[in-house]
Amino acid sequence: MVESRPFGSTGLSLPVVGLGTWQVSDIPAVAEAMLDGGARVFDSSPMYGQAERRLGQALADLARRGEAWVATKVWAGSVEEGRRQFADQLGFFGGRVELEQVHNLLLWQAHLDWMEAEREAGRIGLLGATHWQASAFVELEAVMRTGRVQAVQIPYNPDEREVEDRILPLAEELGLGVLVMRPLGSGGLGRGPGPSELAALGVETWAEAVLKWALSDRRVSVVIPATSDVGHARANLRAGEPPWFDEEQRRLVEKLWEKRR
Repeated sequence: MVESRPFGSTGLSLPVVGLGTWQVSDIPAVAEAMLDGGARVFDSSPMYGQAERRLGQALADLARRGEAWVATKVWAGSVEEGRRQFADQLGFFGGRVELEQVHNLLLWQAHLDWMEAEREAGRIGLLGATHWQASAFVELEAVMRTGRVQAVQIPYNPDEREVEDRILPLAEELGLGVLVMRPLGSGGLGRGPGPSELAALGVETWAEAVLKWALSDRRVSVVIPATSDVGHARANLRAGEPPWFDEEQRRLVEKLWEKRR
């Protein structure tokens, strides 16, 4: 079974593997497989083309919107555009978004003002902020310290570990939920068997090894790998099952990852 763990100090407990919808072509089939396997978190954005609309339609067609925990984003250079995006999201997702995030910190102060009002009105559950680039982490840290967000979304994999320095420790200190984007790296990760040494860790593929590597850091709440393949989705869910790697095992994954370059 996929483990559930606390989402920061929000009082929520969520399964540790979700689905990112960036460039996912067959959202209905993958969403159904994820829900059947115990996943709840589905992450999207207006930046992802028609992904929000397709995710909302898939959950409605499956009659399983109530099982899903939707994390989406506002990606807008004006408050007016952000409000239009949010209005669309309410239509896609049945009048409520569980986690609304300011995508890439774009106009974050102005967006948080109206998003906080929507949270008070019950149309948003939690607020969050995201960024993919390490150069923006100083600003992300400042947003975290405002006390206005309950979650952050950041990249974390053996190639991108800058969040270990300040973002993950601060998230733990402040009790923020942490969603990990790009847990499989930014490209070039094969889905085939990994080196034989991975078998001693109870995994067979690079994908399983790297997902479990991230989740073995207990400061991580949820990983959200994207895939259009139902088989890969099910494999991703297996990576969310204990036991977790200890520090020695994590170092082994990092060493093997380095060798593959």
